Amino acid sequence: MKNQQTTLVFDQEFASSYDRRFAKLAPMHNALHLLIRMVLSELPNDARVLCVGVGTGSELIDLAQTFPQWKFTAVEPAAPMLDICRQKAEEYGIASRCTFHEGYLDSLPASDPFHAATCLLVSHFFIQQEERRNFFRQIAARLLPDGYLVSSDLASDMSSSAYQSLLEVWVRMLINPEMPAEEIEKFLTSYGRDVALLPPQEVEAIIASSGFDTPVLFFQTLLIHAWYTKRTP
Repeated sequence: MKNQQTTLVFDQEFASSYDRRFAKLAPMHNALHLLIRMVLSELPNDARVLCVGVGTGSELIDLAQTFPQWKFTAVEPAAPMLDICRQKAEEYGIASRCTFHEGYLDSLPASDPFHAATCLLVSHFFIQQEERRNFFRQIAARLLPDGYLVSSDLASDMSSSAYQSLLEVWVRMLINPEMPAEEIEKFLTSYGRDVALLPPQEVEAIIASSGFDTPVLFFQTLLIHAWYTKRTP
């Protein structure tokens, strides 16, 4: 995973307000987290989970509370976001089960392979498909054979009428007191430029060509799609 040039800046100001800004979307996140727990519930009691682009740590906290013996490695290049993730882990009493890595996958020290990896709303920042494919290959290289990948991204055929219709609803969803109009506009202008919105079938093909079985789409809310798959033995 290498550094991506983007107009979306994950600085201290953005990180400190991130959870508050997107609080309105909590029901969507909660539904996704519920299904992720179901997908990964067959992992062993001592499972090791890699959280790539962990952000402020919402999926890590959720999984750690549900599975009290699992251990986690949190990878995040934005120091302010990782700091909040670490603070949350300490508040919830799970920091002793977590390893925090500020950086990218290519600088993560070698370790025992993981039973599963999560990658939520990360890979769409790779504009070039080959870079995106290499990113998933790096994840596959860190997993046990048959290890799980759970990945979610914004995905849609931007040339379709369905995308335009979904985008209208998406904007209505984003409008709230914590999300200024100029911030919403910044997000929208990033789509297709800094955020690669591809048709879901293309995202699936990229994952499948990166050392994984054909992904299964198990969740969609508007533009957010989530898949699970296993590393090819």
